[in-house]
Amino acid sequence: MIITYHGLEFFKIQFGDIIVAFNPPSKESKFKSSRFGADIVLISLNHEDFNGSDTLSYGDKMPFVINGPGEYEIKNIFVKGFFSTSSYKDKKINTIYFLKLESMNICFLGALGSADLSQEIKEKMDDIDILFVPIGNKEVLDSTDAYKLAVKLQPKIIIPMHYSDDKDPCLKTFLSEEGIKNLEPLDKLTLKRKDLVNKDGEIVVLAQK
Repeated sequence: MIITYHGLEFFKIQFGDIIVAFNPPSKESKFKSSRFGADIVLISLNHEDFNGSDTLSYGDKMPFVINGPGEYEIKNIFVKGFFSTSSYKDKKINTIYFLKLESMNICFLGALGSADLSQEIKEKMDDIDILFVPIGNKEVLDSTDAYKLAVKLQPKIIIPMHYSDDKDPCLKTFLSEEGIKNLEPLDKLTLKRKDLVNKDGEIVVLAQK
């Protein structure tokens, strides 16, 4: 599995010939969008900064788009989406996604605005391998709340998102909660199941493409 970060909450995950993308910006967004073909696109929030699934058709790839709560199966990948809340640009409905790729459990919190999660979600939050958590200001979780929630969920790897760049004070505050002053961003994260052994809440910062 190879994970790359394309800014805000836009991620590309590739394993074999399958490409999964999260929250690509649309053409109307002020945030730039990378062009590549995706098999599956997951959208957490119906806003131009996250709902650009039409930008990820390329060649013979036409993505299957998931844009809300429910259970889905595509290409033998099982996805569960759960209702949560957001404060991003006056949008209220955010979807938290759980999926398993290459025997690794992924949780993508999207533009989550409150750390107060429903009981249904809490019951599903066991054994998270990779957690994508938003850090920001009033529009998503602030850095301290994001860190506390991430630690509480006990993932093996924590990937922060939604900050502007690696000099953003929100990111620095988030890292300082773990006692980290500086953390060199990785160009990409390459993982196999065996790489998660003995990892416990390790924070990984990815460089923005």
